Amino acid sequence: MSCENQKRNVGNCNCTYSCGKKGICCECISYHRNMNQLPACYFPKDAEKTYDRSISYFLELFQQGRI
Repeated sequence: MSCENQKRNVGNCNCTYSCGKKGICCECISYHRNMNQLPACYFPKDAEKTYDRSISYFLELFQQGRI
C-alpha cells in the first residue's frame, strides 16, 4: 500500500523494527491494535527498543511518569 504522507511520517517515527508498515501509520496502528498492542510512537525511545508494545508495559511506564 502506498501512502502520500509516508515520507513525512517516517521522519516522526521512532520505531527501530524493520517492517513494511514504517511511515504508513494507519496500517501500523491497525496491526498493533489487532495484537492488543500500541505502536512504537506511544513509547519513549529507550522503552521502544525493548519491542514490548503491550498495553500493560505502556501503563507501567505511564505510572512511572515516563510518558
